[in-house]
Amino acid sequence: MQGGVLELAQQIKMKVEKEGPPDAILATDMVNLPALIALARPWLNKIPIHLYAHENQLTYPIQPGVKRDLTYSIINTLSMITADAVHFNSDYHRNAFFSELPRLLKHFPDYNHLELIPQLKKKSDVLPVGLELNLFDSVKPRTRKHGPLRILWNQRWEYDKNPGEFFQIMYALDSQGLDFQLILVGKNYRQHPVEFDQARERLKNRIIHFGFVEDRRDYARLLWQADVVLSTAVHEFFGISVLEAVYCGAHPLLPYRLSYPELFAGHLHEHIFYVDTNDAVRKLRWAITHPTEIRSNSIQHVAKSYRWENIIKRYDRCFT
Repeated sequence: MQGGVLELAQQIKMKVEKEGPPDAILATDMVNLPALIALARPWLNKIPIHLYAHENQLTYPIQPGVKRDLTYSIINTLSMITADAVHFNSDYHRNAFFSELPRLLKHFPDYNHLELIPQLKKKSDVLPVGLELNLFDSVKPRTRKHGPLRILWNQRWEYDKNPGEFFQIMYALDSQGLDFQLILVGKNYRQHPVEFDQARERLKNRIIHFGFVEDRRDYARLLWQADVVLSTAVHEFFGISVLEAVYCGAHPLLPYRLSYPELFAGHLHEHIFYVDTNDAVRKLRWAITHPTEIRSNSIQHVAKSYRWENIIKRYDRCFT
């Protein structure tokens, strides 16, 4: 978020000198937009600039015991002020950011410019992420496997995805002697959560895959094997991984919070959402003992609505 703008400004300069100015700039929230505009000012004069907030550093959960660095939250805010239009990936994300923004600005003893918040809201909207699903189509099996119910984890192996609760649920099911299998796929970018190593030992007879998959086609094949995708996340601004699994036929079981109610609006609460750990255990116990019903209750159409071929029309209208 800091040094990358130096390289971006140089690339913009070379691109403009070779091909002329662009019609618009689309920058993610990981770009320090005011710095980029300053560095690339001669080449970006009067060019419309859109900022896409896939996440933000103001409401992204931090690890326990770690103090939030407000520098990055300020950069996000200044970037939004700089942009001509701001796009959030979900309404939940947009509301969460603007609910917390006054607290950030009040850190300044004077000139906190709270009056900017309504202006930012006015130029912001919701523009969902598009899903690239053609790869999943290319490896779709002709039939689904029978046997024990297969439960999937396909999110990052990070604290904000709450692996502790996930495995608490798995241990509860295991202690009841229920017949199920686990697909544990994902990648960690920082500290490796110990919960996965503990689970690898305690649940080793149930795990049919463990770890990151380099080849995305192999990842897609694993998703087609899953019957249920369970999320225990304490942070989710959108939910690409869950939607990919749903597209591959996995039934979602999700906490009734974050962006999930928005993604699956209009679907029965009792079948998709749980309210606490005990509720998740109860609903998974039913799923494990009724695998035929779970496997025949696909809501693939929800994920299909987010594929790029459908979502891109909204982007086209926005940028036009």
